[in-house]
Amino acid sequence: MPWNFGDILDAVEPVLPQDHPAFIHGARTVTLGQARAATNNLARALIARGAKPGDKIAIYMRNRPEYLMAVAAGWKARLTHVNVNYRYTPEEVWYIFDNSDAQTVVYASEFRDAVTQIRPRLPKVKTWVEVSEDGAIADFAEPFEALAAQGDGSALDIQRSGDDQFFIYTGGTTGMPKGVMWAHDDLREITLMAARKMGSVPETLEELAAHARTVGPQGRILPAPPLMHGTGLLTGMGVMLSGGTVITLEGARFDAEELLDAVDRHKPDSLVIVGDSFGTPILNALNANPGRWDVSSIRMILSSGVMWSYEVKQGMLEHMPQAVLSDAFSSSEALGMGQSMMAKGMEVQTAKFMLGERCKVFDEHDQPVAPGSGVPGIVAIGPPNPVGYYKDEEKTARTFRIIGGVRYSIPGDWCVVEADGSLTLLGRGSACINTAGEKVFPEEVEEALKTHPSIEDALVIGLPDEKWGQSVTGVVRLVEGGALDEEALRSHVRKSLAGYKTPKRIVVADRNLRAANGKADYPAARASAESQL
Repeated sequence: MPWNFGDILDAVEPVLPQDHPAFIHGARTVTLGQARAATNNLARALIARGAKPGDKIAIYMRNRPEYLMAVAAGWKARLTHVNVNYRYTPEEVWYIFDNSDAQTVVYASEFRDAVTQIRPRLPKVKTWVEVSEDGAIADFAEPFEALAAQGDGSALDIQRSGDDQFFIYTGGTTGMPKGVMWAHDDLREITLMAARKMGSVPETLEELAAHARTVGPQGRILPAPPLMHGTGLLTGMGVMLSGGTVITLEGARFDAEELLDAVDRHKPDSLVIVGDSFGTPILNALNANPGRWDVSSIRMILSSGVMWSYEVKQGMLEHMPQAVLSDAFSSSEALGMGQSMMAKGMEVQTAKFMLGERCKVFDEHDQPVAPGSGVPGIVAIGPPNPVGYYKDEEKTARTFRIIGGVRYSIPGDWCVVEADGSLTLLGRGSACINTAGEKVFPEEVEEALKTHPSIEDALVIGLPDEKWGQSVTGVVRLVEGGALDEEALRSHVRKSLAGYKTPKRIVVADRNLRAANGKADYPAARASAESQL
């Protein structure tokens, strides 16, 4: 049967304890019963204001219960979710609203000025909904709280489709973000494919409701990265669809101590991070404050989006020996490419992943790469896959290609397939540096730099060079009290990588190297290097 997330919520919500916490945000708790009624009411209100199946609902706010409640209301009303990066300038936000053809916008009051500035150029947006901190809202908007409270909270009882879509706008190293179009049924099938390996799973709404009634709410998760990015969003969605509890942090910026306070207080069983940019501050806080926080509730730490170093994983396990660390190799347009699992006593090196069952690795001629051959290949993942990129047929054709009669998603990640079938990830081809005819993938140089004790973070770019074409250039952030010693760093890199991969120049970053989701900001690294060289 085709799955729809709105139908899943309608099936699961009524059979679970209505007083169970659905969302926890600081001292605030929203119960399952409250969330159920609020999202039903909001969905009905949006339809009454002209929203039709397939219309886009853009959500512009930091992590808080209203984000996922707006997502749920959109599902129930058959609207297509559009994520908005709150770090964007007003002009960039305008692009997302305009490119997505948003009909409804739900935004937090802290972004009212940006919304006010761009609203006159957005005639397609018919409904503005403001999540207010103090009760005041813009004169062109309607209050989220009031819309969610108006009505009897009953289910909408409408016919939905497995083809209803869910957008994830994803940025790249070049160009403006693109909307990755997922069908509900395809996203759900990916989840079920993984679950079936563990045993039988509910295959119908009736079976799902019976299962939920028997086992009760499932999962208690704290997603540290922004919900407006894929890693935080998809993991939070999964727990919400199981009637579990999603815990969000109140701070405008990631704070490791705030996260650990929340773990101590609310006892999540799962923690979601994005590699070392989250893992390192958490580890540093734990090391600096032994015994301050009870972290024994954590059974799983999930990371996706960037490489997560072995050293940080090992350190985390010293404080949480009961936990399993899951490092997912995925992207918004290719979920489930590979996975690396690590627990106490296990050693898994950085950038080592087991190939997902839907994945193959092809060379430049679309031929399968033989394990142990040493030939670099590009990772391709078979169905289920996205429909494509919204309003970008050219990029859709480049990324989603048919090889041997199978439609693959090929986002551009290169790797080497080892003799045991594992992957050693090289990096994204679009960021590849060509120096004197040799290909250098930034990620492998970055990981080598980060193993030096003076380096907290590093990005690697290629700068124009008369002799080399492009020169490998490192942009680093030093540990507290650290000093830059270029020659020592180059010598360190040469111990593990070929000489041509060693940075010709290394500079200290004069700006943030990471986006809010922890992903590399290569344009910022480039600007930092160019301003100093």
